[in-house]
Amino acid sequence: MLLVQRHYVPKERIRAILYPDSSRDAFEKMFERDKEELRSLGVPIEVGSIDPLFDDEPGYRISPDEFALPDIRLAADEAAVVGLATRVWEHARLAEATTDAVRKLTAAGVEVDVSALDLVEPRLTADEPAFDVFWDATQARQAVEFDYRRPGYQEPLRRHLQPWGVVRHAGRWYVVGLDTDRGEERVFRLSRVVGDARRTGTTASYAIPDGIDLRETTRRLAPPPSVVEATLLVRKGAGATLRRAAAAVETDVTGPDSESPWDRVVIRRDRLAEELLALGPDVVVESPPELREEIVARLEATVEARP
Repeated sequence: MLLVQRHYVPKERIRAILYPDSSRDAFEKMFERDKEELRSLGVPIEVGSIDPLFDDEPGYRISPDEFALPDIRLAADEAAVVGLATRVWEHARLAEATTDAVRKLTAAGVEVDVSALDLVEPRLTADEPAFDVFWDATQARQAVEFDYRRPGYQEPLRRHLQPWGVVRHAGRWYVVGLDTDRGEERVFRLSRVVGDARRTGTTASYAIPDGIDLRETTRRLAPPPSVVEATLLVRKGAGATLRRAAAAVETDVTGPDSESPWDRVVIRRDRLAEELLALGPDVVVESPPELREEIVARLEATVEARP
């Protein structure tokens, strides 16, 4: 509303247009909240006198010249990478965000080729139930409370974090931030978050440290990936990448159902849980029990998180 006005808009006019049913106190709170939120996003709200001849109530406006994007010029390889971002995300919210970014660039006259890198197109998933909560909290700079399953502990631990960012490292998703219980930076693996993570407190309640390198912090604090030897039952025709890397394959064994033949595959690999989860009902973990328990726990957490 402020962007399309030529002159400063008085507060009462803003109230009548955008907050018509609010009380005086409610309007003041919502107006200040929304104004600060816009400014935190980089929107330049100007305050000035409506009539320069009189010392009356100030008005508000957003100058189109100040708000408009600068001229954007991307090299061919840069534009190709932007286009690729719209295609690698299997996570719906981030796929929508990257697609919207390309739409805006195209409208600004920037040519973006979304098919230029088809041959090297990866796939990025974010199937952890807590992913959206931490992602949104990072954008809003809002603290998160959650229960965390830590190796060596029988019960989950309650943690409180001011998240700085969500990072993919060694095939897993981590959240990096300030652990307010300990007053130190910490890294948490999202697949170990138990139940529903909850955003707490107000938005814009903390600042992300200047110059923080999220990837370097994750590499420094995250535990190294552990290689496990797993024995799997894999449905015939599924798990081609598992079979190629297998130490041994025993064909036509008894499986959990008789719908199709099964093979027994022995493999040594790290980050195995994510790959097995993607295969769904076409794979069953025989050993080790820790891997089976991790997959079951993540499936149960996904079911619990469904509305």
